[in-house]
Amino acid sequence: MGPHPAVAAIRLAVRRVLHDVLTDLTDSRTPGAAAPLVLVACSGGADSMALASALAFEAPKLGIRAGGVTVDHGLQPGSDLRAAEVVTRMTALRLDPVESVAVRVGREGGPEAAARDARYGALDEAADRLGAAAVLLGHTRDDQAETVLLGLARGSGIRSLSGMPEVSAGPGGPGRTNRYRRPFLQVDRQTARKACMVQSLPVWDDPHNLDPAYTRSRLRHEGLPALEKALGKGVVEALARTAQLSRDDADALDSWAADAEAGVRDADGRLECAKLYALPPAVRRRVLRRAVVAAGSPAGSLFARHIEEVDRLITGWRGQGAINLPGRVEAQRQGGRLVIRQG
Repeated sequence: MGPHPAVAAIRLAVRRVLHDVLTDLTDSRTPGAAAPLVLVACSGGADSMALASALAFEAPKLGIRAGGVTVDHGLQPGSDLRAAEVVTRMTALRLDPVESVAVRVGREGGPEAAARDARYGALDEAADRLGAAAVLLGHTRDDQAETVLLGLARGSGIRSLSGMPEVSAGPGGPGRTNRYRRPFLQVDRQTARKACMVQSLPVWDDPHNLDPAYTRSRLRHEGLPALEKALGKGVVEALARTAQLSRDDADALDSWAADAEAGVRDADGRLECAKLYALPPAVRRRVLRRAVVAAGSPAGSLFARHIEEVDRLITGWRGQGAINLPGRVEAQRQGGRLVIRQG
């Protein structure tokens, strides 16, 4: 008799990702090297505990060492004790190494963004120090659906609608291209919780997930249920599918923009307004965004409205002055050329 269907589902999802990790390592591993280490980021909640259990089961069969990290955000009384308890639970699953990392959460960008930045900083540091080949994150299909809706509400464009990628570098940057993996983006939250239940894994429900002060919490407990009531079941699956389709489209447009950029520059490397004007708007705005970021504007602070202002220097030119952008970057039209530089 095989495992419960929920357990089988989470293990299959993790097995596929571990195979991908090994494939990515094929060219860089030297003969006789130590077994690669894969870490799970575990909060103690149902999603990440299910992920930890699946990693502990699948990794040894593939010659992979499995470890775990829990991040203590220090936002609630007793958070250090809770983190220690998560370490104990991961150790009971025979993950090794296992550790808790305490962080200090700032205020920049709001409480959710600040906690996320602190968390990824801690995970990056732990992965570097321990030499991990990858870090697994427990985001589910439900999380993906919420992310798509949040992007839709911001009006940030198709890249925002593409949700979370299955593989990403995280805030650490391009040097860690494939560090973060999300095996559960096609697994629903209920399946992960069921897998914990049938394996008798204790889980902790973060009270922040029920706090209406947090946007994602309101969306989870009020917004999505209201959508399902109005539109019927299947909203979560449809939103997750929208994320994948949007990601494919966004990737194609990004590639097109990268190819188009060289063709809109003059011999001195300056952007020619007439050639920019001839590009499709979606491609032109991507070229502009790439140029603004290259000039020193932080990508995380650059919003659609900023690029729209720069775009008007091309499409709605009426002699307007320079556009001030994040990172002390300035965009200005001069003699048929678009000059973007840091002041």
